[in-house]
Amino acid sequence: MTAPDATSGTAPATAGADAPAASWRDSLAVYMQPRVLIVLFLGFSSGLPLALSGSTLLVWMRESGVDLGTIGLFALVGTPYTLKFLWAPLVDALHVPLFTRAFGRRRGWLLFSQLLLIVSIVLLALTDPARSPFYVALGALLVATTSSTQDIVVDAFRVESLPESEQAAGMASYVAAYRIGMLVSTAGALFIVSGFEGTGIPKSSAWMWGYVVMAAMVLIGTITALAATEPEQSVRAEAATQTETAFARVLHAAIGAFSEFLSRKDALAALAFVVLFKFTDAFSGTMTAPFVIDLGFSRNDYAAIVKGVGLAATLIGGFAGGFVARRYSLATSLWIGGMVQAIANLSFSWLALVGTNQWALAFAITCENFTSAIGTVIFVAYLSALCQNPLHTATQYALLTALAAVGRTYLSSGAGFVAKLTGWPLFFMICVVVAVPSLILLAYLQKRRHFETLGPVRV
Repeated sequence: MTAPDATSGTAPATAGADAPAASWRDSLAVYMQPRVLIVLFLGFSSGLPLALSGSTLLVWMRESGVDLGTIGLFALVGTPYTLKFLWAPLVDALHVPLFTRAFGRRRGWLLFSQLLLIVSIVLLALTDPARSPFYVALGALLVATTSSTQDIVVDAFRVESLPESEQAAGMASYVAAYRIGMLVSTAGALFIVSGFEGTGIPKSSAWMWGYVVMAAMVLIGTITALAATEPEQSVRAEAATQTETAFARVLHAAIGAFSEFLSRKDALAALAFVVLFKFTDAFSGTMTAPFVIDLGFSRNDYAAIVKGVGLAATLIGGFAGGFVARRYSLATSLWIGGMVQAIANLSFSWLALVGTNQWALAFAITCENFTSAIGTVIFVAYLSALCQNPLHTATQYALLTALAAVGRTYLSSGAGFVAKLTGWPLFFMICVVVAVPSLILLAYLQKRRHFETLGPVRV
């Protein structure tokens, strides 16, 4: 297996192979660049709606007396997040009347999707889970669809707007802000609902106003989109296709995204690597909560540590991942991310032997969240580098993230059976081993000089 080496002939993630080592001061300064700050606030806007059609909604439904069978079926409303690549070509190719002319190709779609998202959340707020679960499902599906559409645009905007020197910082900021957005729409939303109840408002009305507040917070992303400028790459791509019909643009975006990618050298190996890189994370993450409960920790113990220590570790890990991606070549960064997120599973094997110890739990959760965040930021850097043509950035990125979800959604489905057969200490050791295929593919791609072909986004 090829050892990770910053000078092994791989293209750097950002600054260049001959660039001096980035100091911490330089790394911090790049986070204050206007384009990076724009991406940070858009990351918050992307993370905010996720729980509103997921975990937060399920709490509302349970408190309204909806039976568990019906609640379980609501997992299906997340389907748009896994199928968003199907309509990503429309986002790449079509103009939104009035919006595109006034704000540009990417910003027009961004503002349009955010306004639809606000309307969708308000409509969901007006439903009653106790009386009409069907309309709740419809509202939640609408929120998930508009939210995933916003994700398509934000991903394309981020890839196209940031220069190479700011890509790592932008991705770290995006991941951190995304997590904060999720925290606001989970714990934050629950606190807001409790606050409304404390004023004497009935529970049903408190939930409605809680969701209205969440809808209003989407305006943070809207204001950010208004303050941003259209990416130069997008402007050039728009000029290159202005003489084509809408149908031709959609066709070129859909077909071009696939054919252009598959025509590259070692395309299938790269796609397999995309599927497997986060598999070790997903395989262990599927069983983390059942494992902690099995050890004898309470639900509140787990929630407090995950939302407190875990969130802090995730945010710090995200910025650490950004520093690694900026300091080292892309291949070396992937080696670091792949190894640390695999080895972190051993902390859970140790916890299984130690037993019910809150400090040990906090340590294991910290290791998992910190290393997972490092791996995520570096992985996002790789996915962004694969999307090199602004004519179909949104389509390619949506497709790649859908492939990355295969490990989380399907390959990890057997984790419970493995844990049952092996026991917890050995299970988490196996979680380390399942990272080996991705590292073998990484060594293969590095030997084939795959990373030398990845560069800045270009027309």
